[in-house]
Amino acid sequence: MRVLVTGALGFIGTQIVAALSVAGHEVVRAVRAGRVAARSEQPAIICDMAADLYEEDWLPRLAGIDAVVNCAGILREHGSDRFDAVHVQAPLALFRACARMQVRRVVQISALGDPADGEFIASKHRGDDALLALDLDAIVLRPSVVYSTAGSHGGTSLLRALAALPGFVVLPGSGAQRLQPVAGEDVGLVVVAALAHPQLAHVTFDVVGPQVLTLADYLLAWRRWLGARRACKIHVPMILVRIGTSLVEVFGRGPLGSTMRRMLERGNVGAPDAYERLCTQLGVVPRSLAHALTAVPAQKQDRWHARLYFALPLLRFTLALLWIASGLLGLMSSSADIAVATQGGALPIPSVVMLVRFSGAVDLILGVLCLAHWRPRWVLASMLTMVIGYTLAIGILWPRYWLDPFGGLAKNLPLAAALWVLLATEERR
Repeated sequence: MRVLVTGALGFIGTQIVAALSVAGHEVVRAVRAGRVAARSEQPAIICDMAADLYEEDWLPRLAGIDAVVNCAGILREHGSDRFDAVHVQAPLALFRACARMQVRRVVQISALGDPADGEFIASKHRGDDALLALDLDAIVLRPSVVYSTAGSHGGTSLLRALAALPGFVVLPGSGAQRLQPVAGEDVGLVVVAALAHPQLAHVTFDVVGPQVLTLADYLLAWRRWLGARRACKIHVPMILVRIGTSLVEVFGRGPLGSTMRRMLERGNVGAPDAYERLCTQLGVVPRSLAHALTAVPAQKQDRWHARLYFALPLLRFTLALLWIASGLLGLMSSSADIAVATQGGALPIPSVVMLVRFSGAVDLILGVLCLAHWRPRWVLASMLTMVIGYTLAIGILWPRYWLDPFGGLAKNLPLAAALWVLLATEERR
């Protein structure tokens, strides 16, 4: 079959694309503008689930398509990405276009949870209901926590990082929150099986693994897999967890927030017969977490990623503060102090003062933008360029600063290296 996959570059989407390709299907990835070149060995079309809200937007994209798998989703709203648009309006427009184009087989990747847990789950389930009300051979899949030994993203990266903390494991409350994790590769197999069983229509499957684990057991399993030493458990009172996640919801980024906390508190497990239904009706037998971890040993890059998950934001934060402080000093230092610091140089003092004021303003702007995580690659590249420029200019015009007993100019070298590390690890998603 020729299968259109939306959200094809997401964590779950990539697993599904891989499984479909291995099964012999031709995959057409629907991705945002600017990302078409990624993995260009597969055909791709441009779409925007925040804006493509009408059937007419999707009709030409369905020419020659035999089935559709919708993996698109957002965990929190940002910019033009709104829950109702991405999870309800755009998918419904796509599904209605499928009905008009006679693309009858549709698989919807939803989310396991209670609508009371937040608008993420509620909007996903509204999209599910809208799909199942149409005259299509539709299947809705609702995975629990999805993991993979081949990589991680979003919430799975956060959980890996919590498992890899040095010397301790942080647990919300008792750590007895229940989940039924499933391997991303097995989610891909479930999608392949769903396309192969056209007689199954207008049904919903909870996609889960064979075991219900506590959050503590889940984290400790990943800790052993990563090869970290035994650790003590630190139980954070739930009142502090609720306050922290509420603050992150308002001011932070990433997967940590009130929705994830509520889902864990309620328990993210399937119906009692969910696993048996996958095995008997779809013929897929998802592996246990222990089996999946045993089958693929952790590599060096897995440990690096888990350890750097919290370290990189801290590095970004401290560099942003340094740039803000540098900018304020450049703007607030007196002309006399600047003259003393730069005496003996090749430039006249008024020109030096003007340059210091200008560079201070630029530093301040870049520091604030870095703190706000606005266009991070552009901002980090600009900061790196300025460090290199400062080092060369000061080193040539005032070479005595190379011999500064406090190593002021020499400190720019590790600073440039830190910025390069941030640039190298910056991802668009």
